[in-house]
Formats: sequence, C-alpha cells, structure tokens
Amino acid sequence: MRVVLDTNSIVSGLLWHGPPRSILDLARAGKLELFTSPTLLAELHEVLSRPKFAARLAAAGTTAHELATGYAALATPIRAEPERGAVPEDPDDDHVLGCAIAAAVNWIISGDSHLLRIGDYQEVRIGSARDFLQANPLFEETSDD
Repeated sequence: MRVVLDTNSIVSGLLWHGPPRSILDLARAGKLELFTSPTLLAELHEVLSRPKFAARLAAAGTTAHELATGYAALATPIRAEPERGAVPEDPDDDHVLGCAIAAAVNWIISGDSHLLRIGDYQEVRIGSARDFLQANPLFEETSDD
C-alpha cells in the first residue's frame, strides 16, 4: 500500500498516540510505503518548529529538526509538481495532491477538511487515519487511541 500523509497527520502521529501514530508504526514495520516531497518536508519542519509545539517537543526530548529528519528517512521523497487549482480554498493542499499523483499512491491520509471533502482524486482515496485503518482491516492499529 502506497500512502502520502498530510502534514497534520504526520505531526499528530509523531507527537501523540492514536490512528496517525498507527500509520507511522505500520510504515516503520514495512507494511506500507510512505511518500513525500521536498515541499511537504519543508512544511513539516516549519509546522513542528511553531511555538505551540515547543513544550511537547521538550517533553519528548527531541527537536523539530530531529523529527522532520526522521520522517524524511521513513518516507520516500519524490519530485512532484502541485496540482494547481485543485484545492482553491487551500493552495498548499495542491502539493499533497501533486505528491500523491507523482508517487501513484493509493491513499492520502489527512485531517484537513479541504482534502477530506474531496474524498477521491484521480483514483487516490482521501481520508483520515481512522478511515484508512477501518478500510484496510489487515492493518491492525499498533498504538493506543
């Protein structure tokens, strides 16, 4: 199974327990392949560097850079062009769609309402981490909710 995780799902999985963490655990176990792009990795680093996550990072004994670098090692980076105009309400989401198309993934996992409203995009299913786990019963959740 080939997957692109949106930044909000990555952050949730890296910093908390629950379905997004389960997705990362599945990737670490080699049960699914994650794909990303330089643009999405830069966004991940920027988001993790926000002051609102400082206490959480400190409590975990890590940094935004370490988490972003770790995710970059877990996911396969690819060059991708954004799907311009696909999500007019949030043009940053065009990069998520572009990465998904370039990597020929099966799923985009996101908590972003703009992407979730799309549902499917060029044969790529878009849903939450919980949606993904429920739709793929072979993947058991590997973390606590």
